[in-house]
Amino acid sequence: MPALTRAQEQEGPAREVATAPDTVATMLTLGVGLLAVIAIIFGCAWIVRRMSGMTGGNTRAIKVVSVMPMGTRERIALVEVGGKQILIGVTPSAIRTLHVFDEPVVSAGEPVSSDFARKLQGMIGKSWGSGSSSKEGS
Repeated sequence: MPALTRAQEQEGPAREVATAPDTVATMLTLGVGLLAVIAIIFGCAWIVRRMSGMTGGNTRAIKVVSVMPMGTRERIALVEVGGKQILIGVTPSAIRTLHVFDEPVVSAGEPVSSDFARKLQGMIGKSWGSGSSSKEGS
């Protein structure tokens, strides 16, 4: 029995000494791992930002000339593609072509003139005249 008690006494302090460094080592390992994961996330974000310009996409091929909101989530946009201007309707669920202009209505560099706004409003009035007048009358 005394030998068993001596063995337990010797193991007791050894366990306490062994657990303290294990806890510190575990915390240091977790901290280093966390810093490594954060560094990898920032590194990936930096690489994505750098490579976004190298995708080969020509940003000059499509130009958004003008955008007009029609509601909280709906809008119409005039987009220039290949020398033609396309009037599109954009909703949360779809994008539809409303009209294709053979010759440019507005140049992309100039501010939108009131003539274009009148033409656009005229087209909207012809297409959706009954819907807009009922909303205004209410």
